[in-house]
Amino acid sequence: MSEYDYTVMLVEDDPGDARLVMTAIADNRFRCRVHHLKDGVAAMAFLREAYANGNGRDIPDLVLLDLNIPRKSGHEVLADIKRDDLMMDIPVVVLSTSDADRDVSAAYRGGASGYVTKPIDVDALFAAIKGIEEYWFGLVRRRGRRQR
Repeated sequence: MSEYDYTVMLVEDDPGDARLVMTAIADNRFRCRVHHLKDGVAAMAFLREAYANGNGRDIPDLVLLDLNIPRKSGHEVLADIKRDDLMMDIPVVVLSTSDADRDVSAAYRGGASGYVTKPIDVDALFAAIKGIEEYWFGLVRRRGRRQR
């Protein structure tokens, strides 16, 4: 069995937020490999390479996507993922500081699997990440995956 049970791709340009999210992921019961990408262009290049090389361990089981990222916005990354026949089934949870209805609506219309506004409080952020992991890795049955 692999050292990791799941692979998460975190697309976040803020180093402090990324560090907190990765710490929160590591603090939960699921063993997750995290690939941190800092912009939308890098995120799409990473995904395309993982699929092109057939490297299943790099293909994410979950994408945590900030909307306000450089070079290609989170909305554009979401659209690219959902348009691609190979990637479209990857659950994408938007993790954003924005709680604007227009952003939430646009994310769901674009195919987001969920939308979580980043809590400012560290304990609340850890709880949110735990909830996301429990839902996607502990509760939801996905094609080709068994619940743990």
